[in-house]
Amino acid sequence: MKQIIIATKNKGKVKDFEVLFKSKGYDVISLLDIQDSPDIDETGTTFKENAILKAEGIASIVNEIVIADDSGLAIDALEGRPGVMSARYAGEQKNDEDNIQKVLSELKGENNRRAAFHCALAMAIPSKPTVVVEGTCNGVIAEQPVGENGFGYDPIFFVHEKNKTMAQLTKEEKNTISHRADALKKLEVELNKYLEL
Repeated sequence: MKQIIIATKNKGKVKDFEVLFKSKGYDVISLLDIQDSPDIDETGTTFKENAILKAEGIASIVNEIVIADDSGLAIDALEGRPGVMSARYAGEQKNDEDNIQKVLSELKGENNRRAAFHCALAMAIPSKPTVVVEGTCNGVIAEQPVGENGFGYDPIFFVHEKNKTMAQLTKEEKNTISHRADALKKLEVELNKYLEL
């Protein structure tokens, strides 16, 4: 079976990719499956730059197709923050609860709560140009966390079309509207082009 490496240690993200690639006959593995997998410094200033850094960095070591995702939350009233710092917004320990509380405290008394989840996916293919696609999901920041599903900022990201926060959606519902689902649809088009070559 052909294999695709997802450059992440986040099990939630891996599951999102498995749905797409299993149907194409690919076995999906992550950095959790690779012994002594390297940590790539995310020094980019955009989601796109970081996704490329991760995908190309890992692909140059393993010499296989590598897909890297960089995603996060951009809030209008915070001038796009937390942005590329989404995972470690409240500190290097990457604590979801702390990140949520920091955002809520910064938005206290703020009427403009518009926000968007952004996702950049980079697919590094040995000896071919790296392919990058991006997806978004628009919403607003809720006054307090609601819901048990998902991860990250999902409990405070309210989606108008569903009248729920991301954390109240089932996995299936989330996979139809999320920023990653949007980017994955675009990636599937690019993957099909590659498979036809």
